[in-house]
Amino acid sequence: MSLDIHTAILTAMAITVIIMIASLWIGVSSIITARKLMFFRMRRARSVRGWRLLGLSIVCAILIYALPNMVEPAIYYFYPPTATFTLTPTITLTPTISLTPTITLTPSITPTKAVSDTPTTSPTPHVPLAVEMLFESTITPNPGAVFSQLTFTDGIDNLYRPLKPGVVFQNPITHMYAVFNYDGMIVGSQWTALWYREGELVHYETIPWNGGSGGYGYTDWAPDPSEWLPGLYEVQIFVGHQFKQSGFFTVEGEPPTPVPTHTPTNTATPTRTSTPTRTPRPTLTPTPTRTPRPSPEPYRSPTPTIKPTPYPTLTRTPTPTITQTRTPTPTQTPTLTRTPTSPPTTPPSPY
Repeated sequence: MSLDIHTAILTAMAITVIIMIASLWIGVSSIITARKLMFFRMRRARSVRGWRLLGLSIVCAILIYALPNMVEPAIYYFYPPTATFTLTPTITLTPTISLTPTITLTPSITPTKAVSDTPTTSPTPHVPLAVEMLFESTITPNPGAVFSQLTFTDGIDNLYRPLKPGVVFQNPITHMYAVFNYDGMIVGSQWTALWYREGELVHYETIPWNGGSGGYGYTDWAPDPSEWLPGLYEVQIFVGHQFKQSGFFTVEGEPPTPVPTHTPTNTATPTRTSTPTRTPRPTLTPTPTRTPRPSPEPYRSPTPTIKPTPYPTLTRTPTPTITQTRTPTPTQTPTLTRTPTSPPTTPPSPY
C-alpha cells in the first residue's frame, strides 16, 4: 500500500492523539492512586510515573499542532508534490443527448427522428485571439507540464487546500476557486485560465508563471455576487497554447439583486466672472465750521460826572472801534463804525 505525504501526516496525527489521550488518562489515575498508598517509596514512584505521563500528553498535543502546520510544509519544500497526487475526486459532468420520442405515423409516411443519435463533436479547447494578444512571456513552456483534475471550492486555507469542495454551489456566491496541483512548469512561461458559462467566456487570467516547478496552485474569480448567474461553468487551463486540464461545476439559484449605485450627473461648472474693483469713495474733507461773528456789545453811555458847578461840562466820548476776523476768508474784516449817540442835554437831578 502506497501512502502520500498528506495521508502519512494524518495517520501520524491520529496515532499521536491516541497516545495523548492514553497518557493523560493513565497519568491522572496514577496520581490519584498514589495518594492512597501507605508506603512512601511506592507512593513517590507512582506519583512520578503519573507526572511523566502528563508531560508526555503535553508533548503529544504540541506534536499534533506541529504536524500539519510545520512538518508537512517542510516536507513539501524538500519533496514537492507531483501530478500523481490527486485531491478529492470530482464528478465530471458528461452531457448526454436524450432522444425525443416520436409519434408513429401510418406506414405510408417514413418516420423521422427529431434528434440524431450521433452526438455532436465539441470544439477543441483553444485560447481566444483577444486573450492571446495579451501574452507577455517569451519563454518556451514545457510541453511535458502536467496538471491534476480541478477541484472547485468557495474557500481555501493557507496551503491552497479546498475547504468545502463540490461541483454544485448555491447562490449567493462571492468567490470561487479552481484548485489543482502541477509539475514540470517553467518559471516565466505563459499560462492561462479561461472561465466559461454555458459556452460563453465570462472571465480569464493570463500571466507569466510565477510559482515553482511543482506544487499546489489555483485560479479564482470574484465578481460581484449578482454576476453569478445559474448554469454550467467550465474552467480550462492552458500552458502557452497547449490545453492541459478542464473542470465543470454548476451554480443554482438566482443571484442577489445588485444594489443600485448613484451616479452623479456632471453639471456645467459656472464660469467665474471677475468682480469689478470697488472704487474707493473719496475721503470727505470736513467743511470748516464757520465761526459765528460775535454780536457787538450794546453801547452803554458813560455815567456823567456831576460837578458842583451850576452847569456841568459835557464830555464827548469817542465811539469804540470793533474789529472782527471772518473765518476762513483771509481778507480783513471791515471796521464797523457805529454812530455815536448824543448824551442827554439835561443832566439828571442829583436829588
